[in-house]
Amino acid sequence: MNTELAWFKSSYSGGDGEACLEMAATPATTIHVRDSKDVKAHPALTFTAAPWSIFIRHIAAGGAGA
Repeated sequence: MNTELAWFKSSYSGGDGEACLEMAATPATTIHVRDSKDVKAHPALTFTAAPWSIFIRHIAAGGAGA
């Protein structure tokens, strides 16, 4: 499933390309997040729009050591 997604790297990723957060969204407003170091194993976190929005607001407000 993850190989069919259009993954893109976060603008906050490291410059060496090794420590990157990648994201992909589906038309059904599902957000997939993975670590670029292990894409062949396809580990990913999957969020629906509501929890993802809460997470982003929390990080933007300085939460979780941001």
